[in-house]
Amino acid sequence: MLTLPPVDPPAWWRMQTRIGRDQYIRVDNNDYSVHPEAIGHTVTVLTDNDEVIALATGGVIVARYSRCWARHQTLTDPDHAAAAQTMRGQARHQQAAQAKDARRSRAEAGPLVEVEQCELGFYDRLFTVIEGGGDREAG
Repeated sequence: MLTLPPVDPPAWWRMQTRIGRDQYIRVDNNDYSVHPEAIGHTVTVLTDNDEVIALATGGVIVARYSRCWARHQTLTDPDHAAAAQTMRGQARHQQAAQAKDARRSRAEAGPLVEVEQCELGFYDRLFTVIEGGGDREAG
C-alpha cells in the first residue's frame, strides 16, 4: 500500500453551471434556488457533505444551503422567491410601458400606407354590377 498524502484531499466537489430562467441548480437529485440576479450567468457550485454554495463571478455567494440528503427535493430560499417576484413585477411594468410607447409612436406616425379611395359607384361600373350590366353606365 502507498502512504497517505501529507494533505487531506478536498472534501468538496466543484462544478460550473449556467443559471437558467428557473433559477435553480441541481446537486445530486435535489434542486436549490439561486438569487434571480444570477440568471443567465455561470456560477461555481461547491458541494461537500454538509453544505451547498453557489458563487457568482468575483466570489459573490448567490446561494448557500445545508446539504439535503433526501432525494428529489426542491429547496427555495424565501429571499430568492421574494426577489424573483419583485423582478417579475418590474419586468411586467417595463414591458407594459414599452408596449404603450410603441402604440403611441404608431398612432403619431399616422397611416403607414396611403390607399386611394374611390366612390362606390366606380366599382359598380368597373365590375359591371349595374342595372343592365355590360358597357352601359347607370344613369
